Amino acid sequence: MSDPLSLIVGLGNPGPQYDQTRHNAGFWFIDELARRFGASLRAENRFSGEIGRVRIDGQELWLLKPTTFMNRSGQSLAQLTAFYKIPLHQVLVAHDEIDLAAGDIRFKFDGGHGGHNGLRDIFAHSGQGFWRVRIGVGHPGHRDQVIDYVLGRPGRDERQAIDEAVSAAIDALPELIGGSGERAMKTLHSR
Repeated sequence: MSDPLSLIVGLGNPGPQYDQTRHNAGFWFIDELARRFGASLRAENRFSGEIGRVRIDGQELWLLKPTTFMNRSGQSLAQLTAFYKIPLHQVLVAHDEIDLAAGDIRFKFDGGHGGHNGLRDIFAHSGQGFWRVRIGVGHPGHRDQVIDYVLGRPGRDERQAIDEAVSAAIDALPELIGGSGERAMKTLHSR
């Protein structure tokens, strides 16, 4: 048993030109959480992002979508966690993951950044030791194509698979929020 979560952060890029791109899968996660649990997000300049509150299984959580662009996501997270004194191990970061196929999704605690610039910036501002939900978006096949790929839109079937995976992770989220990370991982990873 670990501490319950206090904050869920979705990584992405602000602006309509990025809304439907694979790199915004973390934003899609936050948007679906807000939709499902009746939360609304508002711009908050002091946190360089959009924030909201949600109650899931009796637990109050902050939701955050940094508006600093992906490569500077750590600034927004650091501002909010410092202000509300939220320890990093009570944070869940939702992000796109090219090392997982579209439709695969995994909870994970800690680990490296794997070349993900949003995670790299979080490490630089806050360090390591937080939960993640790794949302598979697939890989283009060659590392030279990664930037164009993650900034591209998924096809209809691919997006449906990603949306279904996000929904499954949200279904398993109450266990993680309540502090039972191992059980949440087992529930999600055995689907």
